[in-house]
Parts: sequence; structure tokens; C-alpha cells
Amino acid sequence: MDTLIDKFSAENISGGELKKYFIMPQERTAQEEFCDKVRTLLSSRFGGSPKAFVHTYGCQGNVSDSEKIKGQLLKMGYTFTSSPEDADLVLFNTCAVREHAEDRVLGNVGALKPIKEKNRDMIIILCGCMMQQKHISERIKKSYPYVNIVFGTFAMHRLPEMLYTVLSRGKRVFLTEESDSRIAEGLPVCRDRGAKAWLPIMYGCNNFCSYCIVPYVRGRERSRLPGDIIKEAKELVSQGVKDITLLGQNVNSYGKNPDCSVNFAALLREINNIPGDFIIRFMTSHPKDCTRELIEAMAQCEKVAKHLHLPVQSGSDRILSLMNRKYTREEYLDLIKYAKSLMPELSITSDIIVGFPGETYEDFKETVSLIKEVEYTSLFTFIYSRREGTKAAEMEDPVPYSEKSKWFKELCDTQEEIASKRTASMVGKTYRVLAEPNEKEGILSGRTQGNIIIEFPGDESLTGQFLNVRVTKALTWILCGELC
Repeated sequence: MDTLIDKFSAENISGGELKKYFIMPQERTAQEEFCDKVRTLLSSRFGGSPKAFVHTYGCQGNVSDSEKIKGQLLKMGYTFTSSPEDADLVLFNTCAVREHAEDRVLGNVGALKPIKEKNRDMIIILCGCMMQQKHISERIKKSYPYVNIVFGTFAMHRLPEMLYTVLSRGKRVFLTEESDSRIAEGLPVCRDRGAKAWLPIMYGCNNFCSYCIVPYVRGRERSRLPGDIIKEAKELVSQGVKDITLLGQNVNSYGKNPDCSVNFAALLREINNIPGDFIIRFMTSHPKDCTRELIEAMAQCEKVAKHLHLPVQSGSDRILSLMNRKYTREEYLDLIKYAKSLMPELSITSDIIVGFPGETYEDFKETVSLIKEVEYTSLFTFIYSRREGTKAAEMEDPVPYSEKSKWFKELCDTQEEIASKRTASMVGKTYRVLAEPNEKEGILSGRTQGNIIIEFPGDESLTGQFLNVRVTKALTWILCGELC
């Protein structure tokens, strides 16, 4: 383990290689100096600690990015508030995957205008995937002049520099070009998930599925070095984290940097070997890169949760081809069969897009037949959302939304029957779960290895502990239980 860390970490690669993939130490030092300058400016301007409001839209990757953003803000002297009305700085970390997410962000940005009119010194920052789209950042520049800073997914490590520019010169800052896709190691992190943590292992995507904006806003695949990941995982375990989720746009592609030399299956085994009592989860996996080696590693590593989120998107080979998914229905089902043969208890979840451009009802019925064959634990289902700049946005889309909505309901009804059957089969069985807070008084919740929620009576002092819970009642999507 120590050899792996020594050989494959950003601190131990020669400068020439390092410059291509990672932010150099001197660049990190420069940003730390900006941190000190911002802290000095804020101290003279506010006296006490100014307050920041950070809101995150979208996926777990965005949540992880926001933890690094909050870590930098904390280092610059900010504390945090849950209300934009009380904030001296408001930051929205945005998502570009779905159209309604963009509409929601812009609506919330508009709602900040009267708040800023009352507090002229408030700094408003927009960042993330949505801001990486040129038409969006240009719209912000022209139509929202009260927004101070806009940056995309490649400039997060330069937040101290951007903030200093605004505070010292009153100048708006826009950093949205894909000019620097290097990985920034060593950023401070402010986590608020207690015994659970996100751990990014890679960034970007090379797949260019025809409906997806992610490769355009997140860039090409870049893997963190295994030594840096293992070091961070060890630190998390030593801090009491008991549920670690490895993150990437396509974790199955991990390790394709020429200087990495460790694939995802091997990385799982290395993290599994870290001493301690914790669970390893991961997402998201692409079926074309999901290997038998990975499935075997899942089966053999006792700390890896027996849950595979493997987005299929469609059960029709014709639609899969139009989506540029690079696998067939048969290949996907072969993977599922092999995984179930090694892990009969495996929980499988997936993503489905309903109403892709050109999809017919016959294509849709092939998706329904596939979910019946696989018997997913749960599905993330979406009606197709057009994304400007993608190949699918140029395709003919003759089926009306009203018809797609009917298909969507049929799919959800089918999955609900499957899920109800599965949860009913779990009544009377005992599962080991990590206790988490619940909004209901006197109730805790936890997730099985298969990612199914169990709610059970318990004192909040048990939060963060592994507990054995017996299932007493099954609802469609969650379970009710009692402590053993």
C-alpha cells in the first residue's frame, strides 16, 4: 500500500508529466496567498466573519465540488448561513443535465436582485456545469449585471483569486473557458455529511452519448492518482467516516491516464484493504466499460456494497445506437447475468430515458420488457430533455410530450410493481445499516448494502453507528424496521 502511494501520487511525479494533468504546487501556493489577502480584506471590511450561502444543484459530483468550494470560503474567513437574505456572499453551484434545472437556477438568480439592492456589498457567484455553456455565461453577463463572478468546472481552484479581484477592484470576473482541465489536489474540504463522504476519483467523460451535455461541460476524462485517492480514503476512515462513495462521470474508465497504471477494479481492492469498518460504494458506471474483472472485485471485496448502478437508458438496440451508447441489449443483459451469478443478493439500479428523439412505442416496449427481465431495485426515470449543443438536439422528435408522459407512467407503474415485490420479500430479514438522522422525531434511517432505505425507531445518539435492523413492514420504495 505504501509503495502504491509513493509511486502514484501527484507529489511524486516528475514536473513534465505533472504539468499535463495536475495543478502545480506553486500555483496552489499562489491561491493560498490570495486566501490570506481575501481574509485580510474581509476582516477590515466586516470586522467579524462575513456569512456565505452555498446552494448546490444536480449530482453528487456537484455536491463534492461544493465541499471544496466551502472549504476555500472557510479558509478565507467566511462562516455559513442557511438563508441568502442573511448572506454577504451567495454562491450557486449549477447543473446543466436537465432543462428545468437551468430554468430553476435562473429564476433563483432573478430572486437575488432585490436582496442585493438592499445589500450592495453582497457578492453573487454562479459556477458549475451550467456556467460552462457559452450561451448561458453570455446570458448571465448581459442580463444579470449584479452577478459578480461566473466560473465553470475547470476554475474552482482559482476562487480565492477571483474573489480578491472583486473585493479589491470591484471588477466582474468570468472564467468559463476550457483552458485548464488539470486536477487540483490539496484543496481544503468542508464536509457536512457526518459518517458519510463523497470521494471523487476522476473527472470528465469521453463517451459523448448523443443526449448528454456532460463531456462538453466537464471535459475529457482525467483520473486522480491512486496514491492520492487511497491517502484521502485513509484520512476519511481515521476521521470516523463509515460510508465512502467513489465518484466519477464514468468510474469504470478510471485509470486511463498514461501515468496511472491502476484500473478501477484494482483501485477497489486497494481501498478495500484499508483497515477499518466501512462501506465502499461507487457511481456512476457505464455498461460498455463494466468488465467481468470489476464484477469479480465487487464480489470478492467484503467492504464493497453489493449494489451496482448501471444505467441502461433504453432496452432497444436501435435507440441505444442513436444514443451512441456502444453496447447492445444482449451485452448488457450478459453483464447482469454474470453479476447475479457471483452475487445473488446484488441490488441493481439504473437510469432510463423515455421518449428519446425517434423512439417509437415499440422501442419503448422493449425497455419495459428489459426492466421486467432485470427486476431492478429502483430506477431513475426521465422524459427526454433537449440539451443545446448535443447531437440528439438536432434529431427529429415527432412524438408529442403528452404521449411520452403516458409511456413514462406505464414505465413507472411497471417498476413500482417490481419494487413492491422486492421490498415485500425483505420483511422479516435483518440488515446491517449505518444509522442516519431522519426528519421524523424519534426515527432513524439507514441504507442497506443494496441502497434501500429502512426507517426505524431509535435515539439520535445512535447516528453514525452500524446497527442491525429487522424489517417489519414493506412499502413500495422504503422499509420499516426495528432494532435487533
